[in-house]
Amino acid sequence: MTQQTNALGQLLDTPLPDWKAPPLPQRETLAGRWCSLEPLDPDRHAQQLYEANALDAEGRNWTYLPYGPYDSFDSYRAWVESIVDLATQRAVGVASFMRIDPRQGSIEVGGLNFSPLLQQRPAATEAMFLMMRHAFALGYRRYEWKCNALNAPSRTAALRLGFSFEGVFRQATVVKGRNRDTAWYSVIDREWPALEQAFTRWLAPDNFDAQGRQRLRLAELTTAALKASAAG
Repeated sequence: MTQQTNALGQLLDTPLPDWKAPPLPQRETLAGRWCSLEPLDPDRHAQQLYEANALDAEGRNWTYLPYGPYDSFDSYRAWVESIVDLATQRAVGVASFMRIDPRQGSIEVGGLNFSPLLQQRPAATEAMFLMMRHAFALGYRRYEWKCNALNAPSRTAALRLGFSFEGVFRQATVVKGRNRDTAWYSVIDREWPALEQAFTRWLAPDNFDAQGRQRLRLAELTTAALKASAAG
């Protein structure tokens, strides 16, 4: 694509003549092979989530989150979306669409808290895939992931899922009485077709052996997908 300039010789951004603001996500179930994402129903999910999070006896999951830990069940019932493991039909984690800006076509996945019953399992990856696919299907052009810059597992997860690192916002917020530097990551719409193929290939039944061990690593697939989309 030839870079456009105005009459003054100044470079111009890429025109978007067909751009239309996407709709807001609705409260609906996103179903996959390994998991189902359901709008939070406190009567159905809260107790299961509270019990699943209690398996994190050290409270390690809460360190970098702006909320929690919760010292009672009654104080826990306040989240947006649950991830239900189809093997057990129990709610095992939460995730949210947030900072939704249809005018700019930008949406963030956040508020993630995966209990020990969900961590490092295919359902966790599929949950992120389902949310990302849904956002781009609605017409969003930018999908964001932000985390505490000290949260190494979250930063590793973002890269594995195909997000690109954009930098650290220093002293971005104050969380639980402490400074937080925030690391920013994103996937944009032109990268999504190749990334969707990478996720689909990784989630395919034949990518797992009889013991449920992966044959291909998702990080390798998403890295190759990003290179292919950049080259194209």
